[in-house]
Amino acid sequence: MKPELRIFKDVESLSREAADIFIEQAVMSITERDRFLVALNGGGTPNRLFQMLAMEHREKMNWSKVHVFWGDERCVPPEDAGSNYHQAKEVLLDQVFIPDENVHRVRGELDPASAAQDYAQVLKSFAEDNLGFPRFDLVYLGMGEDGHTASLFPGSTVHKIGTVIPVTANYQDRPAHRVTLTQVVFNEARMVVFMAAGEKKATTLAEVLSGRYNPDLYPAQRINPKNGRLIWLVDEDAAGRLPRELKR
Repeated sequence: MKPELRIFKDVESLSREAADIFIEQAVMSITERDRFLVALNGGGTPNRLFQMLAMEHREKMNWSKVHVFWGDERCVPPEDAGSNYHQAKEVLLDQVFIPDENVHRVRGELDPASAAQDYAQVLKSFAEDNLGFPRFDLVYLGMGEDGHTASLFPGSTVHKIGTVIPVTANYQDRPAHRVTLTQVVFNEARMVVFMAAGEKKATTLAEVLSGRYNPDLYPAQRINPKNGRLIWLVDEDAAGRLPRELKR
């Protein structure tokens, strides 16, 4: 399915759109299926989104029906500043009325293989449509300057058959043990929303959204939901090198 591209003046307005999408999808999913399954991303870009949800929707949302997961995680303890779970917990989860049992973190304190196996079992407990894992109602993803998304990095195997895999990779000269969901899971989601901001991502974004398909070099191109919507939310800096026809 062709991705939807939405360009915003800055991260503030981009985050506002991301928050609106969260609420819309949550209300629809809870109405239709009595639960809302969302996978969060890490990094700096979603911080403002988390703040908006915590400040403006703390008492408006039926948080008891919301189940939170993560697209990837570093293999660090949950209290570590580098943990995606820790980031979301401080900014969002501790500020809203979500039951502890509805927060499904990757156990980053384990070794990568054990953490991946454990999380695969967590996903299996929410399986639907004979998939062996849930169809997420909403997945947020980011994109690195090298075109990676979640912890799917350039040069990694394109056609993964598992749902959760351990990863050891260097990114910006930082070695890291990680766990990530694969495109097998992402591409069954009902909606995937990429968030990309900053001039440093402009060249890569132009390549990822071009007609030149190179999923080995740009893993973000591997994400294309089979029966769902793919939306790119980008700021003007990140969109700076996009061809004019894509901006229409």
